[in-house]
Amino acid sequence: MLTTISRMKSLISPPFSSIPKVTPSLFFSLPSNSKFLSFPTTLTSPISLPLKPPPMLSIFPIQNRCLHSNSSPSSSSGEIHVIVGPMFAGKTTTLLRRMQSESSDGRNVAVIKSNRDTRYGLDSIVTHDGVKLPCVALPSLSLFRQKFGFDAYEQLDVIGIDEAQFFEDLYDFCREAADHDGKTLIVAGLDGDYLRRSFGSVLDIIPLADSVTKLTARCEVCGKRAFFTMRKTEETRIELIGGADVYMPVCRQHYVSGQVVVEAARILLESHKAECGSHV
Repeated sequence: MLTTISRMKSLISPPFSSIPKVTPSLFFSLPSNSKFLSFPTTLTSPISLPLKPPPMLSIFPIQNRCLHSNSSPSSSSGEIHVIVGPMFAGKTTTLLRRMQSESSDGRNVAVIKSNRDTRYGLDSIVTHDGVKLPCVALPSLSLFRQKFGFDAYEQLDVIGIDEAQFFEDLYDFCREAADHDGKTLIVAGLDGDYLRRSFGSVLDIIPLADSVTKLTARCEVCGKRAFFTMRKTEETRIELIGGADVYMPVCRQHYVSGQVVVEAARILLESHKAECGSHV
């Protein structure tokens, strides 16, 4: 009876010495022709499990194999950062500083502006205090790849867009460049026109953005923080490119009071024109 029990134990629990030894220096073994970016991958050699786990750094290649694939749109995700505010708030200055910082960090950058803005030429963007940076001037963002060059575009890391309110295809371009091409976009533009209404497509890309920065200027009347842009002229076109001769940053109080004055002046001018016409 004891002999039978002993034989059963040996069948259920074989001696520890019969377990094959595993080389502790290897965490896993992969075929020499495997690629981290190919998925799925069929292992052509067995995986050996260690008795003692290796340092955490050794498992990173496995994590990368799971996260990246040939069907993925890009090997790295993009970003969208939006800079908005009224005229003279420093939007272009902030954009230039960011682009210079990215370039100093070794990243390939390019800046785009609308070809409607011809105040300082078409080959550069210029701040109100004279700082400039070379740029590509375009009527629409969809032309950027062709104009810049397809191969050069692939090498780009960061794209800056100034005066973004003038681009009708801003939303589609930013979504494609960030979501599918892995680009970082720094977008600067007016969030509102002189009537405090949404200007262009700048507000449309906020749902796509990683960050939104609202800058303020200095009210030309009282010196307080200015959130709005008031037009000095009687021109009613929404798109009217100009500088300090046309626009001024103002606080809420002086925007409201200023609009009252502008409206009163407009009514007075129209009545004066009507009187002049009646005497002709």
